[in-house]
Amino acid sequence: MAYKNQQQFIEALEKEGELIRIKSYVDPKLEMAEITDRMSKQPGGGKALLFENSGYDPAYRQAGFPVLMNAYGSEKRMCMALGVEHLDDVAKQIEDLFKLLASPKEGIIDKLKLLPKLNQFASWMPKVKNGRGECQEIIMTDPDITKLPVITCWPKDGGPFVTLPVIHTKDPNTGIRNVGMYRMQVFGPTLTAMHWHKHKVSAKHFNEYKKLGKRMPVAVALGGDPVYAYSATAPLPENVDEYMLAGFLRKKKVELVKCITQPEVEVPADADFIIEGYVDPNDEMIWEGPFGDHTGYYSLPDWYPRFHITAITHKKDPVYPATIVGIPPQEDAWLGKATERIFLAPIKMTMVPEIIDMDMPVEGVFHNLVIVKIKKDFAGQGQKVMNAMWGAGQMMFNKILVLADDKIKIQDYEELAKYVFKNLNPGTDIYFSQGPMDVLDHSCSKLGFGGKMCIDGTTKYEEEMEEGYKLQAVSYKVDAEFFKNKFPEIYEVNTSLLKKEIPCLIISVEKNRKGHIRELHEQICELNEVEGIKVILYVEHTVDANDLPTALWRFCNNLDPKRDHLLCKVGPKTEGSVKDINFKRQTSNFKPAVCMGFDGTRKTKEFDDFHRDWPNIIVADDATISAVDKKWNELGIGTFILSPSLKFKRQMYGEEAVVNSIVN
Repeated sequence: MAYKNQQQFIEALEKEGELIRIKSYVDPKLEMAEITDRMSKQPGGGKALLFENSGYDPAYRQAGFPVLMNAYGSEKRMCMALGVEHLDDVAKQIEDLFKLLASPKEGIIDKLKLLPKLNQFASWMPKVKNGRGECQEIIMTDPDITKLPVITCWPKDGGPFVTLPVIHTKDPNTGIRNVGMYRMQVFGPTLTAMHWHKHKVSAKHFNEYKKLGKRMPVAVALGGDPVYAYSATAPLPENVDEYMLAGFLRKKKVELVKCITQPEVEVPADADFIIEGYVDPNDEMIWEGPFGDHTGYYSLPDWYPRFHITAITHKKDPVYPATIVGIPPQEDAWLGKATERIFLAPIKMTMVPEIIDMDMPVEGVFHNLVIVKIKKDFAGQGQKVMNAMWGAGQMMFNKILVLADDKIKIQDYEELAKYVFKNLNPGTDIYFSQGPMDVLDHSCSKLGFGGKMCIDGTTKYEEEMEEGYKLQAVSYKVDAEFFKNKFPEIYEVNTSLLKKEIPCLIISVEKNRKGHIRELHEQICELNEVEGIKVILYVEHTVDANDLPTALWRFCNNLDPKRDHLLCKVGPKTEGSVKDINFKRQTSNFKPAVCMGFDGTRKTKEFDDFHRDWPNIIVADDATISAVDKKWNELGIGTFILSPSLKFKRQMYGEEAVVNSIVN
C-alpha cells in the first residue's frame, strides 16, 4: 500500500501497538541512540520510538522537531513499511513478473496478456508535478541544519550525523537520477560531508561533474512514505530508477517536485524535510568521521566531499526520521532482511537459476556472511554459483559464502551447520579468492580489497570427492580445561557445537608474538584430542568463546579468509609442514585428516605485519548510560532495560575510536 506521508505510517504503527511515544525531553546527543539501542535489541526488535521533545531551538519550535527511530526495526514493521503481510510476498510478485516478461509470446493472445502489466508499469513510473509540494510548505529563511535534531549516535563519533538521508543526484551527461543513502556529518549550519564510497553511483556522478568542472546539485529528502528510505538502500542495477522500485512496492507512482534552489533535482512531494545544496568538485575534501557503523565497529576518518546547503524546507508538523547502527542486532538488520528476500527473485531469474533460497545471518552484518541454497545437478555446480554470486552487483563485497543444497532448511542454523560439516572435507571443499570488499571492512590489508572464501557444504558427486576420503562418525574427546591448562594463552574453548554433531571449536586466545596463531593451531592439531575436528575458529581473548552470536560477529569482522586460514594435518607431527599440505591438498594420493583454522583475532603491525589502523567496537559511554538509567521511569517505555553496551565493555581496547596497535 502507499502511505500518504510519514505521519500516516506513524498512525498505522500506533494502531498496531508498534509505537511508543516518549513525551519527556531526550537529548539527541547520545541519549536517543542509547534508548533506541536498548529497545532494538529486545526480542523481535522491540517497538518504534517517537521522541516528541527533542528540545532543539525553542525559539523556532517550542519542543523541537519530533524524532522517529526504530521504525523499520522488526519484521512486522518492515512489512508494514512495504505494505505486505510477509517479505516473501514481494519476492513472489517480482518472480511472477519476471516469468511473465520472459515467457514465449507466440500469438496475439499472448502479447495482449502483457498489456495490463505494461499499463501497471506506467502507473509505477515517478511523475514530476507542477508547483510546490507538501515538503515545501515551510521554507527556512536562513537555512540552518543545526535547527534539526540531528543525532549523535556514539561517544567517539566525529559529531552529529544525518543517518536516514535519501540523497538525490543526476548523471550530468544523461540526466539519469540516482537515489542513495550516505551518512552526512554536520560541520556547521550550511555544511556537511557527503560520505559516498567509490563504488557508489553518486560517487560516479561526482566524478563526471569533476571532469566537467561544474558544481553538482544534490538534494536530500527525510521522511515521506517509508518505502523511500528502503528503496534508497536497495542494490538496484545502475541506471534503474529507485523511484520505479518504490512505485512497484507501494503500487502507486511517486510524485516529485522540483527543488527551489536546485531545480535540476526533483524530490518526493510528501517528504517531511528537504535539504538542498551542491557539492563543488573544486573544493578541498573534508576530514569526516569517525562514525559507529553497521559492522559494530567505528569506521575511521577519511576525506570526503563537502556538501553546501542552499535551502531547507519542510512540511507543517514534520517528523525527523533517524536510525542508529552498531553491534547487531539493530534496525538495519531488517532493512537487510527485506533486501535478502526481495532480491532473491532477480538473482535467481537473471543470473543464478539454481538458487532456491538465500539467508544473511545478523552476525554477518550483511555482506560478511551469506548462505545460499541451490538445486545441485552436477559436479562443480557449487563453484559455478560461487563465481556468479561474487560477480552479482553488491554481492561482490561478500566475504564468506556458504553453500548448501535442497535437502536442508538454511534458516535452521543448527541443522544447517550439521549438514554442511557432514559434507565438508576441509582440505578440498573450502575455496579462497580475492576481490573488491566493502570499504568498511577493517580486516583487509588494503582498503576495499581483500580475501573471500566459499564453504561448499553441498552433497558431493563422485567427481568432487577426494580419492580415499571417507566421512565417518567420531566420538569427540575435547576437554576445554585440558586445552586451557596445556596452552596458557587460551582463555576459553567452546565445545558446545561438538555435542550437536558439528565438528567445530571456537577458541579465545591472547596473541603475544608473530606467527602465534599458526604455531598454536599446529600444536593443537598434533593432539589426539582433536581427532575428527574439521574447523577451529580463533577469536581474541577479550571475547567469550561460549557466547556464540558475539564470537561469530567478532570472527566474521576480523577475518580476511585468504590471509588468515591455516590448514594443518591432524595427528602426531610427521614430515610435511602446513605449506606442504597446502600444496599437496590438490593431489589425489595425499589423504591425511586435516583441520582448517581461521584467525579471527585483531591484527597488529607487531604480530601480523598489518599496516592499517584497527577500529574499536562501538560502546556507549558511562555518562550516557547513567543519564538514561536515571530518566528511565519518566520515559514511559515500561520495564527497565539494561544497556547492551555493558556486556561489551571488557572487549574494548582503550576508549578511542581507533585501537592503539601496540596494545595487546
